[in-house]
Amino acid sequence: MFVLASIFCNDRTNGFDMATSSEIALHGESLGIGGHPRGLSTLFFTELWERFSYYGMRAILILYIVAPVSNGGLGLSIKAAAAIYGTYTMWVYLLALPGGFIADRWLGARRAVVWGGIIIALGHFVIALVAVISEIQLFYAGLALITIGTGLLKPSISAMVGELYPDGDERRDAGFSLFFMGINIGAAAAPIVCGFLAQHPVFKAWLLSVGMNPAHSWHWGFGAAGIGMVIGLVQFLVSQDRFQTVGKCKHEQSAFMSDNNLFQPLSAQQWRRVGVIGILFLFTVIFGIVSEQAGSSMNLFADRLTRTSIWGWEFPSSWFQSVIPIYVIILAPLLSRLWMRLGDRQPSSPAKFALSLLFVGLAFSVMVAASVAARHGEVSPLWLLGAFFLQEIGAVLLNPTGLSVVTKLAPAHLVGVMMGVWFLASAVASRIAGHLAGFFDENNTDFLAQYFGGLSGVMILAALLLALLTPRIRRMMAGVR
Repeated sequence: MFVLASIFCNDRTNGFDMATSSEIALHGESLGIGGHPRGLSTLFFTELWERFSYYGMRAILILYIVAPVSNGGLGLSIKAAAAIYGTYTMWVYLLALPGGFIADRWLGARRAVVWGGIIIALGHFVIALVAVISEIQLFYAGLALITIGTGLLKPSISAMVGELYPDGDERRDAGFSLFFMGINIGAAAAPIVCGFLAQHPVFKAWLLSVGMNPAHSWHWGFGAAGIGMVIGLVQFLVSQDRFQTVGKCKHEQSAFMSDNNLFQPLSAQQWRRVGVIGILFLFTVIFGIVSEQAGSSMNLFADRLTRTSIWGWEFPSSWFQSVIPIYVIILAPLLSRLWMRLGDRQPSSPAKFALSLLFVGLAFSVMVAASVAARHGEVSPLWLLGAFFLQEIGAVLLNPTGLSVVTKLAPAHLVGVMMGVWFLASAVASRIAGHLAGFFDENNTDFLAQYFGGLSGVMILAALLLALLTPRIRRMMAGVR
């Protein structure tokens, strides 16, 4: 059995063709850690560093935009900052659709990852230069470069993970759970490093001691994000042997790249499966609208209404963003092991989605209580810690399952494009989430309680609706779990 050849087999310019680890396994060669294909570890670390760059920048982005000019920020209002944040995160995911098409049609996934990583790193370094050149246009240009690069990289690397596993391989969901854990290791480290460089008074004092402007500390944080992407790119390039080479592609593989096959008509069963992707897409939009509050309204809640000290020790408010992926690092391997143990007895993909929506709804009910408590001043960090924990149970249930289900349901010759469509859900959700976050007002905690309560109610209702639809969706999936 051979998998989609557009990832490796059209990569003629390097003088060799490549096969996925699932093919190598079928020929009796050794697998990697935990019985997964060896290529998973390469993709794991590449995405780890790409997410380090993304979440390091995201942790400080809205805080930088609203910071006064005297403190090195842009000095914009919360409403304007939320609009910029929402638009940026929207384009990060929106460009995954053309990025996936470009990878499928011309570049191939490997080269799309390489070029995407280069462009992402350039974007971060351009933003880091804003402090030196003082041109606001550079800030927007840097954001644009990051969105373009991410649009190329994200759908391609996710498709490559799916290609490591043959059809019907029960390890696939577990593999995506491990891949998702790699994402969150990078996301956990990033706010600590970038937040320290951008906000911590110790680093600002060091800048002053060496004759530098401490107000420029934000841009050291942005620069660190760019360095993270460079590390990930180098790791990807030097680990190509993990995918192993073969002398020549089979005819069946190279045929996938022909113009006739790229838009070949879909069968009735394939259309039903694409329909399932569409249904889950809609619920993923609802999930994203609420979960994306983590980097905007919840980030502002941490900065403006939460006590940022423990036993007298002060820490940057951006460090709360590390708590989210730390929870995932704890939870992802537990769920991965559970799915491996249950095998074909594990819950179906739509059932996992419904559970994820329920947990996020419960998380925002905690934010309602936190907003009420904030009437009397800054609240304990435990409120956010509890809300993020419930939210990330939902994220671990939905995000790796979503990536996995697209690779299982999408027609083989359109995996990259369908992965781009999947990320479109995050694009739509991010823009709406940014608009909603613009209503954040730390001076009106009663409104915040209503705001978070509305989000909680929407999620719980969506979970119930999807639970009711699950039996019909499973029939449309025609045996795919």
